[in-house]
Amino acid sequence: MEITKNSIIGDVLDQYPDTAELFFSIGMHCLGCPASRGETIEEACMVHNADVDELVNALNAEISGNE
Repeated sequence: MEITKNSIIGDVLDQYPDTAELFFSIGMHCLGCPASRGETIEEACMVHNADVDELVNALNAEISGNE
């Protein structure tokens, strides 16, 4: 699975739970909230003033090391 800015956060976390730390790093501490799990990565980055491309790159680097 390649992660993109349109990936749903819940889907990413379900498949790659270790990526939670990267979401925490942008200030997204509400990962258990149903609303946040249904957001795209891009939507979360907008809310948390984070660079979506930087997060997507970090997420893909994380999962490529785990596969």
